[in-house]
Amino acid sequence: MAYFYLSKHALIRDYLKNNRLLTGSLAILMLLSLGVLLFPEPSFSWVDSASLWVRNKIGYFYLYLGMGAVIFVLLFAISPWGKIKLGDSGKKPEHSLWSWIAMLYSAGMGAGILLRAVQEPVFMARNPPINTSVSPEIIGLEYTFYQWGFTAWAFYGIFAAVVGYSLFNKQKKVRISSVIEDKISSKWARSGIDLMTILTTVFGLTAAIGLGATQISGGLEHLNLSVASLSTSLGLTTLICVMALISAWKGLNKGIKILSQINILLTLFVLLFVLVNSPILSVLQDLFIALYHYIIDFIPLSLAIGRYDPGLAFLTDWTFYYWAFWLAWAPFTGIFIARISKGRTLRQLLLGVMIIPSVGTFIWFSAFGATAFDMMETWTSYQGEFDNVFTSIFTFFQALPLSDLMNGLTILLLVGFLVTSVDSAVLVLSMFTDRGKLIPRKSHRLLWAAIILFSCMALLVLGNIRSDIDVLVAAQKILIITSLPFAAFMMVMVGIFCYSLARKQA
Repeated sequence: MAYFYLSKHALIRDYLKNNRLLTGSLAILMLLSLGVLLFPEPSFSWVDSASLWVRNKIGYFYLYLGMGAVIFVLLFAISPWGKIKLGDSGKKPEHSLWSWIAMLYSAGMGAGILLRAVQEPVFMARNPPINTSVSPEIIGLEYTFYQWGFTAWAFYGIFAAVVGYSLFNKQKKVRISSVIEDKISSKWARSGIDLMTILTTVFGLTAAIGLGATQISGGLEHLNLSVASLSTSLGLTTLICVMALISAWKGLNKGIKILSQINILLTLFVLLFVLVNSPILSVLQDLFIALYHYIIDFIPLSLAIGRYDPGLAFLTDWTFYYWAFWLAWAPFTGIFIARISKGRTLRQLLLGVMIIPSVGTFIWFSAFGATAFDMMETWTSYQGEFDNVFTSIFTFFQALPLSDLMNGLTILLLVGFLVTSVDSAVLVLSMFTDRGKLIPRKSHRLLWAAIILFSCMALLVLGNIRSDIDVLVAAQKILIITSLPFAAFMMVMVGIFCYSLARKQA
């Protein structure tokens, strides 16, 4: 009787029908979690060494790949292939431009722009990576643009374009491996690609939620509303994952899209508030000058040559890490962007994904960065008020009017962005393990929301027990390791994609 009851459950049926991707990913996640819990020091040491090896040995390859991705997006978009529409050529885009931008930005960046809004421009200005004739403040913004701009979104756009074409034009399943299955027959190779995507997505979300919960906890403590503690972080993590489950449960149109739109409206309000209370002429001047230098310096920056070489130490700590991080997130983010891009041409997708969010990010960092520079000039001395990545934005608002309100909105926005990152990931993971279905069953959404929650809680507990090991940093470093296969895979994927289009045109 018990067996009969269990076999009726959708997930149990999947096990009985040998859903290898689902069972394999769950088994590996459990084994890795168990290994980290039982052997934290050796695990951390291995991850640290491996990530450092990747950045030292493969780092420059990431730079070249990033520059190549931006050039490829521009050339492909202006080519005749850019006119290809995803799906039925007679239908309009499935989502409005506003909804589309809101969803792709919430999934692709989210809480990161709050985490680094003040700290990164200030750090870059106080520690200029390169020696040029422009002011340190402009260099600070230029490098922030470089590390958050066109390259990151080019990675996302390439995966989105290739997966979108495979999904809507070739009627393939919603899996990364679908884009190469016509040329690579090995089921093991395809399963390995999908498995790596699932693991990387879970690792990335675990690190993002852990960092986000830590920042929210720091903000609550800064406002004297709570004391930063393990229980506070666990409670915040639970809240984020439950809200993400509700959003993913309701689906793309009734959950994820609405929440993404709310996030962008709040973001625009916060940005407008900062601009109103900023030296607006200085902000605009810094924005345009930094953007000009970013564009004309893009190639030497990407190649790290001549006076644009900041040195291996800086590249290892910053640029190599960022490129590896964006690459690791590109498959999951690209699949989600592909899912919401039906009805758009490849040109609209590629240029829209690379340019629109980048420009929004440039304005955001300019508003916060230039205003922070102005604050520092008015202070008698700078005592590192903006050095802490978790509290810098709260310290920033403390110097402006309505500080309590704005810090409260920042915390709300942090929660919202984390929720939209998790709910889009839950949807993508569910599509993967529910045999590539465009609309996965709710049982899979529940499963992945629970797995992400338990993974985050385990990581936070481990970090509290082992104060000598920064497990959140370790989770981020894992992404650097897992990004390496995706770097190689992206070149293969693009080659197969272009070859297929050329043969079809011929």
